[in-house]
Amino acid sequence: MLLFGAGSLASGLAPDVVTLNLARVVMGVGSGLLNPQVTGMIQQYYSGEARGRAFGLFGAVIGVSVALGPVLSGGFIGWLGDDWGWRASFLVNVPLTLAGVWAARRYLPASAWRRESDTGQTEQADSPDGDAAGAAHRSGVDLDPVGMGMLAVGTLLIMIPFMEASAGTWIWGLEAAGIGVIGAWVAWEKRYRSRGGAPMVDLSLLAIPSFAYGSLAIAVYFLGYTSVWIIVAQYVQAGLGSTALASGLIGVPAALAGSVAAAVAGRRVIRVGRAMVLGGMVLGIAGLLASIGIMHMHTRAGWSPWWLTLTLLVLGVGQGLVVSPNQTLSLADVPLEYAGAAGGILQTGERIGTSIGIAVITGLTFRVSQSSGWEVAAQAGLLAVVATIAVAAGVAVIDLRLARRRRR
Repeated sequence: MLLFGAGSLASGLAPDVVTLNLARVVMGVGSGLLNPQVTGMIQQYYSGEARGRAFGLFGAVIGVSVALGPVLSGGFIGWLGDDWGWRASFLVNVPLTLAGVWAARRYLPASAWRRESDTGQTEQADSPDGDAAGAAHRSGVDLDPVGMGMLAVGTLLIMIPFMEASAGTWIWGLEAAGIGVIGAWVAWEKRYRSRGGAPMVDLSLLAIPSFAYGSLAIAVYFLGYTSVWIIVAQYVQAGLGSTALASGLIGVPAALAGSVAAAVAGRRVIRVGRAMVLGGMVLGIAGLLASIGIMHMHTRAGWSPWWLTLTLLVLGVGQGLVVSPNQTLSLADVPLEYAGAAGGILQTGERIGTSIGIAVITGLTFRVSQSSGWEVAAQAGLLAVVATIAVAAGVAVIDLRLARRRRR
């Protein structure tokens, strides 16, 4: 959390684009260290329906944050101007981070600040005794830097052709190279584990069907979903000529609806099961298709683009039924000692899906905008998102059918 706050501070004060990008990398590292541990602690301290409610509340808080973030950023830009407006969007994270650190120290149980030793006993993470066992444990931390580097390079190589397609056909060779690097990364992770190391991703967890299918489904879902708000923001600002504040406001009902849906879903996910996730994806597809219809009718018949608040609200409800319930169901069969690692795999899949999806879908959308304008480009981009979520729904259907067979 402190690393995320430091990256936010450096981003808000960045003197140039290079410094800004480096600071955002620090923010990403901090976020990557924080999120899996939150998932792991929920998995550790809750079980059954209580775990579902905890994940639902977690999703509800994220939904509120998503609702407030774009509005705050748009308000800052309108109030402070183009320069200090975007800087304030980063700097606002600093006091929030400090408040989060205080709350963690104040309210998390004592066991959250202890680490488990190789013998299964816990020891103080900040033990003042400095005994030999604790020192040995701390010195044995294994972050698998080679695995992290290979995964980052492979993902980057896959993304580049979609962002730089105008460079020529040769650049698509990087796509094949990226796939090759990912294949080599899988081989490395297996070999690293067989030699007694702690791999970045423990691939043995993927032998658990509910976890494997849940991880794949959410990665594909994020590959599509996270581009929606970039496309909508560009449509509202570049296509309709509205303000950044307006583009933020248009998504508020969706974020709030997603927050409420996540909280409600958390109370019922254990009883309903994977059908809830599938239903959320279907709702999301319906909301996106309706949004495309609104954009089309705005062009053809002059309909108000503010009708998008209602169609995107349907998408928001679907989002609330997908992410938190999927976490609950995907981690249900994972042993507690692997909760943090499993949460890390889920987060890694989501981040990779997000990165590649934004590169692919927004790259397609921007290219269409250059030739046909944002009215057509936004519709094309949202159709690509629909196709991607449909694939994720297909994975959920397969998991649902296999789960029913396992129960027989």
